[in-house]
Amino acid sequence: MPNAASVSGPVVLVGCGRLGSAILEGWLLSGTVAASDLIILSPSEKPAAETARAKGARINPPLETLTDAAVIVLAVKPALWREVMAPLAPFLNDRAVILSVMAGVTAPTLAEGIGGWPIVRVMPTTGVSRGRGVASVWSADARAGDIGRALFEPMAETVVLADEVLMDAATAVAGSGAAYFYAFTEALARAGEAAGLDATTADVLARATLRSAADSMGDDGLEALIARIASPGGSTRAGLDAMAKDGRLTAMLDETVAAAVKRNREMG
Repeated sequence: MPNAASVSGPVVLVGCGRLGSAILEGWLLSGTVAASDLIILSPSEKPAAETARAKGARINPPLETLTDAAVIVLAVKPALWREVMAPLAPFLNDRAVILSVMAGVTAPTLAEGIGGWPIVRVMPTTGVSRGRGVASVWSADARAGDIGRALFEPMAETVVLADEVLMDAATAVAGSGAAYFYAFTEALARAGEAAGLDATTADVLARATLRSAADSMGDDGLEALIARIASPGGSTRAGLDAMAKDGRLTAMLDETVAAAVKRNREMG
């Protein structure tokens, strides 16, 4: 399995917004990339970048310093990558790898816009900042794929996708999934309130239940986890049956993921 040692040379993080900052924090927390090996390009001051600067990272140095870069991590908004990359490309060496964490922008589109550098796409969640993220990786280039894994496996549960077309679905499930769970938790709290709980108590119970469920999941199958709680004829089973009535839970989530996939492709 590749490790951080397989990335030989500076790692350039282009963009330090919400996701870029989370990646930066995760690298420093996990020791995946030493601060002294980081170059951060950001148009505005960001707390995560300033923390990295204090540890030895270079912030917005002259572009000539990019000539030795091993990896260029594109963490900018999908609509901006072309104008951001245009001034950088002339300074990149032939063995540099382009690592994109942008939703919806395909490898052929990137190659058309920036030339023939190896490309790896990674879609991480912001949980990488705590070393507990999720990341989907795809590349047509074996070395680029190994580098993508090396940069994210230490801080994320990582899956390698067999085909780039699956990246939009993986993004809709994992990249967006945390927000779905939060929305479900909010709805569960409001349902508890409707059943008679005060709002504060309902919020505490719903949030704590989500945390407890996540901590208890382990590697067991999901059906086994449900069966562990839902006794035949019990109240949990009654609630699950209500959720599943007429296939509405499955239909709702099918629509949710399909809508996110559609939007990912539109952004690309």
